[in-house]
This record gives sequence, C-alpha cells and structure tokens, in this order.
Amino acid sequence: MVEVILIVVNPQKQAPFMPPSRNGFNWLSLAPALFVGLWATGFIGSRLSAPYAEPLSFLSVRFAIVTTILLVASIVMKAKWPTFKVSVWALITGAFSQGGYLGGVFWAIYFGMPAGVAALITALQPLLTAALAGMILGEKISPRHWTGLAIGLAGVAMVVWPKLTFTAIGITPTTLAVCFFATVSITLGSILQKRHLTNVDLRTGNTLQFAGGGLVVLIGALATENFEIIWNADVIFAMTWLTLVLSLGAITMLYLMIRHGEVSKVSSLFFLVPAVTVVIAYFLFDESLSPVQLVGMAVCAAAVLLVTRKPATK
Repeated sequence: MVEVILIVVNPQKQAPFMPPSRNGFNWLSLAPALFVGLWATGFIGSRLSAPYAEPLSFLSVRFAIVTTILLVASIVMKAKWPTFKVSVWALITGAFSQGGYLGGVFWAIYFGMPAGVAALITALQPLLTAALAGMILGEKISPRHWTGLAIGLAGVAMVVWPKLTFTAIGITPTTLAVCFFATVSITLGSILQKRHLTNVDLRTGNTLQFAGGGLVVLIGALATENFEIIWNADVIFAMTWLTLVLSLGAITMLYLMIRHGEVSKVSSLFFLVPAVTVVIAYFLFDESLSPVQLVGMAVCAAAVLLVTRKPATK
C-alpha cells in the first residue's frame, strides 16, 4: 500500500526546512504512508476524550497548545514570517481546515452522529477537492481520476458498512449540516493551502493556521459550551496524542504533500484513512472485521492507485 501512494508527491522539491539528507534519501517520500497511519489514529483520541470533554472546548485547548509550541519554535529557530497579506490567508486557511473541519466533525459525533456516517460524508472531500482544484487551481482532472474517486467512495462505504446506520437519534438536519460543513471546510482549506501558502515556511505558516482554527473553535465553545473538561488520564493522553502526533505530525505531512503535489491527488489519501482506522480498532479495541470491510480496503487501495499513478506512456 505504501508503494501505491508514494507517487502523490514530487520528489524533486523540498520544504525550506527539510533539506535532502546527505545520502540522497528523500524523506518526503514517506509522508503519504505516515500521514495515513497517523491520521487514522485520531479516532483514538476523540474516543477517549468524548465522555469527559465538550468537543469545541477540547479543541480550543488543543489548538492553544499547538499554537504556543509552534510560536516558540518559530521564534527560537528564527523562522521567516510571511507578509501581512499572506498571514491573513494563513489565518483564513486554518479557520477552514482546522476550525471548520475538526470542529464540525467533533461536534457532530459528540451529539450522536454515528462515526460510520461521519466517515462516509467526509469521504466526499476528495470529490469536492477535485472539482474545485480543476476550476480554481487549473489542475487537469481526467476521466480516470474521476473513476478512481467514485471507486474510492464506494470502498469507504464498504469499510464503514457495519457501522453505517441512518436510524440513529444523532442523525438530525443539524448534525448532517455540520458534518457537510466540515467536509466543505477541509476542501476549501486544502485549496487555499495550495493557492496561497506554497512558499510559506511551515513553522510560521502552521502557527498562523492553528491560531486561525483555534479562534473559530474558541468562539464556538464560548457561545455554546461551558468549557467543561474532566482532566483524567484518558483526556490527558488524548490531548497529548492529538496535539503532538496529529497536529504537529500528521497535519504537517499533509501540508507538505499539498505543497509538493496536486491537491486533487493528495486528497485521495483520505479514502485510505477509514480502512486503517478499522484495522487499528480491530487490534486495540477488539472490534470486528468483516469480509465486506476487507474487500472495501482493497477497493480503497485500488482507487488511490488509479488516481495517483501516472498513465503509461507510449
């Protein structure tokens, strides 16, 4: 599966603070596999924290910690800050990709939307991204690409099928609207990331993006929640994991891939996340793994291969 997704990025380019190693190894080539694996673990943190913390309040603290860490690192390492105009775009991008996306998904699941339904809705993101990337960024989306995206969506549906229920009390017009909003948010965030932040230092750029996302969830928390967080071992572990591994690790990898590849192809990696999540749940939480899900995983992998591999040249 690693080989399937390495083609997403351009190995000829490197981020400003990630020079090639002396032996010529391209560390960026590991980003797709690492991103999928790490991003899939996000459910562990949300699952552990949900009973003890309000969603937007939890995210507000998480983003505040991440922003502080990145700010200190940027100052100590004397990273270059973007211009005022680009900084505003970074804040807006973060408001969508961090605040709108994570805030929306956490909120919808907290108020009862089944994780399977949320996963299926957010799996529309690669399709939306491809449509907008073609119109806004001028990326060429071939029929082969669209076919792969459709197959990927079908694969995700198979992976989440055992948890896919549309009769749950938590499926309401409000939770559906919020989850769709979250999907649109990360789509817009990815497009803006590619359009306006390609040449921004990731340290300062991420600082501004998490600040923008943090402002969104903080406003939401102050308006709708009581900032109730029970700080027990589960919540502390979840906060640490989601802050260090997801926010500082996986999201940085996502931004690197968007910077060095076509955003419409990078977004197809999200088809693999539910499959990896199901496997993790199988080993850590003894959740079942059905034949339909196994077939769905293969379908997702085939879809990503179809989208990302270069067609044979004559």
